[in-house]
Amino acid sequence: MVDNRYATALVISCVLSVLATVYLSVAVGTQHWYQYTSPSVRGEANISELRSLHDEFMDGEFDEKTYSDTLFRLNGTIGLWWRCILVPPLPHWNKESDPKMVMKCVSFTLTQQFTPKYKEPGNHNSGEDMLRTYLWRCQFLLPLISLGLVVLAGLIGFCACLCHSLTPTLGIGMLHLLAGLCTLATVCCYLAGMDLLHRVSVLPDKVDGSLGWSLYLALISSPLHMMAAALLVWAARSHSQNYYRMTAYRVA
Repeated sequence: MVDNRYATALVISCVLSVLATVYLSVAVGTQHWYQYTSPSVRGEANISELRSLHDEFMDGEFDEKTYSDTLFRLNGTIGLWWRCILVPPLPHWNKESDPKMVMKCVSFTLTQQFTPKYKEPGNHNSGEDMLRTYLWRCQFLLPLISLGLVVLAGLIGFCACLCHSLTPTLGIGMLHLLAGLCTLATVCCYLAGMDLLHRVSVLPDKVDGSLGWSLYLALISSPLHMMAAALLVWAARSHSQNYYRMTAYRVA
């Protein structure tokens, strides 16, 4: 028989876990981790240059300097798996009035995720920047590990429910704690990687960068996982202590 306090803690932890998992899943699947605000397109020469950047961004070979420069100049947003730009519809590139902007996105392939970063973006002779390379790889691997840990915890919890047992609750709590730490590490790796990119790149004038809502969703999901872990660990330990007391009382 489960005490009402433990049952309440388990229900709340399940709700927190589901919310955290949904937030993290949305964050991983969207591109609004970091966004740039660029000045409006003006002048024939400027339009031609930006259109060339757009074409290279959409159809050219994968190159960090090329897509970074395009993101800087065309109100770009970049996430873990997507990079996007805001451009006018093709027929309106040469018009003076501001047309309605459309978002165009390109995904990072698995091969591109493992592509090394260089000390000078775009210059393969400058040598590999190991720190930026591994920060980039961690930022897309860690959230997948986090989601995998939560799925594993859910499967164990489902089996525990079928067996009417609270024994695995401590282990489930530890899995949630690890998931929260992985998510927090993801955000830290991403922020560190973007800071290093801006140090080795030159942002054009009047271009501002800011954090996007996808990153904040990931940041929120981390403490939610940790709170779920705390409730699960508390329920497991309190139930275990109460069980041993009852056993000792019956033996006595």
